[in-house]
Order: sequence, then C-alpha cells, then structure tokens
Amino acid sequence: MRKAAAVLFLILTFIMPCSVLAVSTDIPDWDYPVPAVILYDPSDYLVLANRQNLLDSSYSPTDLVKVTAKHVNGDFELRRACHEALSAMFNAAKEAGYTLYVKSAYRSYGTQSTMYENRLDKNKGRDDGWVSYPGASDHQTGLGVDVLNYAWTQKDGMNAEFAKTAEAKWMAEHCHEFGFVIRYLSDKQAITGINFEPWHLRYVGTECAAYMKENNLSLEEFTEEWQAYVASYNANGGDFEAYCKSALSLPDPMGLDIYDNSGDEEMSFFFPGAN
Repeated sequence: MRKAAAVLFLILTFIMPCSVLAVSTDIPDWDYPVPAVILYDPSDYLVLANRQNLLDSSYSPTDLVKVTAKHVNGDFELRRACHEALSAMFNAAKEAGYTLYVKSAYRSYGTQSTMYENRLDKNKGRDDGWVSYPGASDHQTGLGVDVLNYAWTQKDGMNAEFAKTAEAKWMAEHCHEFGFVIRYLSDKQAITGINFEPWHLRYVGTECAAYMKENNLSLEEFTEEWQAYVASYNANGGDFEAYCKSALSLPDPMGLDIYDNSGDEEMSFFFPGAN
C-alpha cells in the first residue's frame, strides 16, 4: 500500500495541472532518498523495539497470519505483509538451490518475558545479549523472523557461525529484495545492544530495506536519520504529516486501479487512448 501511494503521488505530480498541485515556494522540497509517504508508515512497518523504545505489554499486531512457509515443528505467526514477502523469498531461495526454514516468528510480551527470565536464571542473573528484554524484542512486532537452513534447525542453540553457511550468505545478499534486513548486524552490536544474528530478518518494506542495505544502517540508525530529516523539514517550513496525508488522499482523475492478486494495493495504470 505504501509503495502504491508513493508511486501514485509521483505520477500525479507530473500529470495533474500545475494549478492543482501548486504549493508555496516557501515549503521545502522533500529530497530524502526514501519517499515521505513510506516513512509516514500508517501500517507501523518501521516500529522500533529495543531497550530505549520498549513496546507496551499490550502491543500485539492485528493482522497476524499463520506461517505456511516451510518451518520447524510448531505454530508460528507473522504480520500478513511480512509473511507474504517471506514466502516470496523462500520461493526465490528454492529456485537458487537453497531451502530455508522459519525457526521463530511472532512472540507476545508474555512469552518474551518468560524466555528472558529463563535466560537470566541460566546465566545466574546476567543478561548475555541473546534474549531480548520484554518489550524490546523485535519478535513482538510480528515483523521479525528467525530463518535457518535444515542443519541449523537441529541444533540446540544458534550463534554467529551460521553466517558461514550458503543459506545465510544468500539471505544477506538478497533479503532486501523482498523487504527484509538483517536486524542485528555484526558491526552494529554497540548500537543495537544485541549480538550478531545472521538468521534474524526484519521486514521493513523494499524501499527502506534497499536504502538500509546500501548505507549499512541498523534500524536504530535509520530511524534516527529519517526522523532527524523530518524534524529539519518541519523546522524549515514543511509539515511532514500534512504533506503525507495530502499525498495519500489525492484524487484519482485518470481511473488508476490499485490491486494485486492478493487483494492488496498494487499499481495498474489506465491512460485514456492507450491500448
């Protein structure tokens, strides 16, 4: 939906009369590499969960679906857009000769709290960075998923050695094409507060994932960067929220249909006189 809205806004900018889209020259141009309507994020795909940004114990996505992508024993859930993207990535991996498995997906606040306390008990009260503090878990967003190959699904624990596998290398190279990033990078541990987890993917959408990969940004860094840009944009006479709401509510004068085969929005153009 966000991608469709962004593309629609850009197209209308060019095809609508200037009088309709006229804006004050005092309003700054939006020149951040990611479109504003993507960052406006009404679907909350960019939600940040860490020790400085704790999710409430009642936080639970409303669009969770059962994971049907290949997975280990058990029932797993992910947010719908995340699962659709993951299924597409699994299919692409299969075509490339790799079989991927979901090891862990959405976790409620209560489940995370139990896991965290068990880890503390095992380590005599020491937080070793392998299990997130309750409310700080990316899994609670419903957008974080642990993905392994079959051999590693049979191990009792996971560690950075997984990064050496062919499947991990393929994911690191291609996951952004499906809207995912490696959530906890090897060179960002001081920022994320979490050990390197080459198996932990986080859905942020293809536009943001491509930008984060290109610039080697953690979700923390990306969030700080774009929010600073928005603050500067507003300070210089812009109105980020109004700008995005206006773009998302522009009329559809050309009869542009926005559907895909799953019922979600996708761009399909009809221009008068075109075949």
